[in-house]
Amino acid sequence: MKFILFIVSLTLSSSISAGLRQYAAKVETSDWQLSQQSRLQCTLSHKIPGYGEALFTSMASKQLNMEFELDMLRLPKTFGMASVYSVPPRWMPGHMQHAIADMTIRKQYNGDLPEQAAWTMLSELEKGFWPTIYYQDWYNQSDRIAVGLNASNFAVPYENFAQCVSNLLPYSFDDIAYTILAYQKNSTDLTKYSQRRLNMIGQYLKEDSDMELVLLDGYSDSYGGRDMNKTLSVSRAVEIKNYFSEMGVAPQRIEVTGHGERRHVAPNSNEMSRAKNRRVVIRMAKP
Repeated sequence: MKFILFIVSLTLSSSISAGLRQYAAKVETSDWQLSQQSRLQCTLSHKIPGYGEALFTSMASKQLNMEFELDMLRLPKTFGMASVYSVPPRWMPGHMQHAIADMTIRKQYNGDLPEQAAWTMLSELEKGFWPTIYYQDWYNQSDRIAVGLNASNFAVPYENFAQCVSNLLPYSFDDIAYTILAYQKNSTDLTKYSQRRLNMIGQYLKEDSDMELVLLDGYSDSYGGRDMNKTLSVSRAVEIKNYFSEMGVAPQRIEVTGHGERRHVAPNSNEMSRAKNRRVVIRMAKP
């Protein structure tokens, strides 16, 4: 009886393998690269011959993040579901493969996985396992596809990737795209908090000056003459424009408007509320 079961199992295994198309880099050509490296984005990439590329990406943000993308040469033609497993290579006998996650196959989109699954795949690669994605081929219904990430030559690029991730800015573009800077009374000197905010924006612009448009709106309180307040509001905005230009933003993409003591956001009846009116509002847009 055991012999018969063995024969059936062997036959099934052979038939499954016959309909399985496998894509993976060879051990000697397995290539991991830090393809994007800045304080805004870190991407670890791995070429899969005949299939495409695997990408692990972390972005500048308030929270640590990670995403996996399977960049396919041929995008899916239908919707479906893929299974992601950690598979031991043949030189690791005795180890069993185990499930990592399910991946939704979307028509005409690359495959992707969220943070937890992406981190798990990286940790399995670090241990020498091959994360492998299995799904039904959408071009040939009699075939299944296996896409493996070869763990060979992974260690050093991953170490560089981890170092890059640790150096990402702890905020994103969305965190600074709309900023209000506050000023000392009757001057162009920022408050200490606003100076720190401006430094944050400066650090970001050093890494990415590709701004489509920057709008700077200067305002003042009603202390002093109206013409003087108008001039002061323009001067505050112009100083910010000069600072952004030094950081690499093209001056023609920066628009300055001085509103003087118009458009108050708080009453001018006391010093505390007047301070809220001394401001420059920054609005930035990227392509």
